[in-house]
Amino acid sequence: MTQQKRYVGIDNDINGAMTDTGKIIRDAWVFGLIPETETCEGWLAQGLEDLWRKVNAEWEKYGFLVGNLSPEMQQTFMRIHNAAVVKAKQAGWDAERDLYDEI
Repeated sequence: MTQQKRYVGIDNDINGAMTDTGKIIRDAWVFGLIPETETCEGWLAQGLEDLWRKVNAEWEKYGFLVGNLSPEMQQTFMRIHNAAVVKAKQAGWDAERDLYDEI
């Protein structure tokens, strides 16, 4: 029997957690789906998928736009995501490196 892979946790994720999984977790914090202390370390893929579905359902209510969130939620979003960018840059993440031009 093979052991299922478990998520390393947002604090240990690659690129300072500037990954799809990291974004899902940060958005789950914004929507209060999980506490901001929950790093999801040790979670199986199914648990992360379930969290993604819940986050997606919440975003759907707001047309997937930060500007449609309540002022309090916008503040929370900006606080969480701005802190994540600072932390990721300190860990060596470079947004410019991850961008590319599509032709």
